[in-house]
Amino acid sequence: MTSLLYYPGCSMSGSGRAYAASLTAVCTELGLDLQEIDDWNCCGAFEYFALSQARAYALVSRNLALAEQQSNGSRTLVAPCSACYLNLAKTDHDLRENPGLRTLVDDALAAGGLQYRPGSVEVRHLFEVLVREVGIEEIGRHVTRPLAGLRVAPYLGCLVTRPDYDHRWPLREHPLEFDRLLGALGAEVVDFPLRTACCGGHMTQISPETGFSLIRRLLDAAVRAEADMLVTVCPMCQMNVDVYQAELNHHFRTDFRMPILFFTQLMGLAFGETAAHLQIGGEIVSARHALEKIGVAVPEAAEAEGAGRAPARRPKKPQGLPMPRMPEAQEVRR
Repeated sequence: MTSLLYYPGCSMSGSGRAYAASLTAVCTELGLDLQEIDDWNCCGAFEYFALSQARAYALVSRNLALAEQQSNGSRTLVAPCSACYLNLAKTDHDLRENPGLRTLVDDALAAGGLQYRPGSVEVRHLFEVLVREVGIEEIGRHVTRPLAGLRVAPYLGCLVTRPDYDHRWPLREHPLEFDRLLGALGAEVVDFPLRTACCGGHMTQISPETGFSLIRRLLDAAVRAEADMLVTVCPMCQMNVDVYQAELNHHFRTDFRMPILFFTQLMGLAFGETAAHLQIGGEIVSARHALEKIGVAVPEAAEAEGAGRAPARRPKKPQGLPMPRMPEAQEVRR
């Protein structure tokens, strides 16, 4: 087993519960032991950086400090959520490049009894670890139920390959690794030019017209390519395209019914796992009809293992590591 540090992020116990269940099954099959960081905190998404950069960097740095402290021989920190991945990678990069920021964050961490040496943790997205470290050929060797006949649109979203602080992606705008991975599972990968387009993030809450328009582009491209489903690596993308289809259809008078699943769910199916174990069946737009093409039975939403259940509460820590209060006027100096 290969042990890796693991930062799940908040969505894994909420909208991304199916992602969490399926990645656990897949990583177990591939011999990856994900060691969850103890006492991790929310990365702040993107909103917190817009409100207070100093606090946001300190918040994210606390997770990096905990990862360094708990590394136990592994310096690779895996994040399955694209927003979490970017926040962690951006913070580590900016701490390396900006001495003023590093001093500010050092003071904040010291108040909680922590410290972080920039560069001591290597932040990587789960998708990138699977395709580069495990390898697409090795993944193909674990396929026992090829997804032959299933037409899939590979949707990476806008955050995995850009801005690419550590130069891991030779083709940032048009990466083909996702196509190759899905192809190794036996699926038919359609030409999907919007593979790195933005789903709008939280624009559905800020400007519904803008948010719905961005999601509509994705759905329209998938329909034109005659895809059976969109497949993604990001919980925000999955939630946006899945949850808002009904509102979008009402807004634009369209009739999209495109299921969107996590790539780990398709990997799990190809590895022989049941749809229920991978929590397929809990999404808003059902994948039942699409998966019937490959002989996979999808349970009703209530029957999907874990679907619709409240996530287990984490035990309260007897003592926390508090984040310090920081002056409102303090800015990040470059």
